[in-house]
Amino acid sequence: MLEIAVILPTLNERENIVPLLEALDAELAGFAWEAIFVDDDSTDGTADALREIGLHNRKIRVIQRIGRRGLASAVIEGACATAAPVVAVMDADLQHDPALIRDMLEHLRSGAADLVVASRFAEGASADGLPSARRERGSRLANRLARMLTGVELSDPMSGFFAMETARLRALAPRLSGIGFKVLLDILSASPERLRVVEVPMHFAARRAGESKLDRAVAFEFLVGLYERHLGRIVPTRFALFGTVGGAGVLVHLSVLTLAYRMLGSGFTAAQALATFAAMSFNFWLNNWLTYRDQRLRSVPAVLRGWAVFCVACSVGALANVALASLLQARGTYWLLAALAGIVVGAVWNYALSNRFVWGRV
Repeated sequence: MLEIAVILPTLNERENIVPLLEALDAELAGFAWEAIFVDDDSTDGTADALREIGLHNRKIRVIQRIGRRGLASAVIEGACATAAPVVAVMDADLQHDPALIRDMLEHLRSGAADLVVASRFAEGASADGLPSARRERGSRLANRLARMLTGVELSDPMSGFFAMETARLRALAPRLSGIGFKVLLDILSASPERLRVVEVPMHFAARRAGESKLDRAVAFEFLVGLYERHLGRIVPTRFALFGTVGGAGVLVHLSVLTLAYRMLGSGFTAAQALATFAAMSFNFWLNNWLTYRDQRLRSVPAVLRGWAVFCVACSVGALANVALASLLQARGTYWLLAALAGIVVGAVWNYALSNRFVWGRV
């Protein structure tokens, strides 16, 4: 009978597949296990390579996602695709040691824990695989903030390597945001009951091939988690991020307008057009880096196409904003309320089109 499923989100990890499977075979000998690779339509042929291996190895399964990206959502889909009673979530880049899975499974079977986390910062662990001392300091800071968010005392609540009962994870799935990279933080925050957590020390190895999907925006996950926990059921998290970026874009617009019109002496129309273009471009860049960082456009053609579609969508949204605000004001609505109504409609329009046509086709 199947005992455990190892869920491995992948994006361009073809070179790591064979050594990873060799390590899993060696460390899980004697267990009935399967590996579920959830691949975000890798451009290096990761999914094809896995399917080829899967022809001769029934333990290997692959879910190739088209038009969807993100580590958190990949974990959720992987957990919903297995019949195994326990799932272990780990990276496919060989930085996580499969040898720990045995201990993690034993902790769960003994009833000592609801969740077992492999920690880079527990006693006896090491974080040597982090690419720099600055990155390690950033991870430790993010962990302190995460403990404030979840109320769970862990040395590494931002770990990407953990194990739990599949039924528990599936039960939590409707509560999870599915946004971003830190699904463990999401699980700890979303659980209606305090989970009993055990940590096992991990030696975090250096990546052998490919490049990390994480960057300096990792600390931003804390703010996303904080918002999701307290307000995410009222206003969707991604829309709130989109609106926040839009607010920053207003400041960019006013700054460029002031510089061009008041300081450089440009005509108002030309200055306004320049400010609008600058704000749109700024909003696109920041949304691509933060709001949609799990679906980020990376190649030059994709970025240029996305930027053009974003500008068109925002232009139409601006027209809707002005038209509605003008109509309401003409019918006697207080001018400030009319303006706010126009802003809300414009923001919803921009978000809907961007979500569908800019980042929805990644």
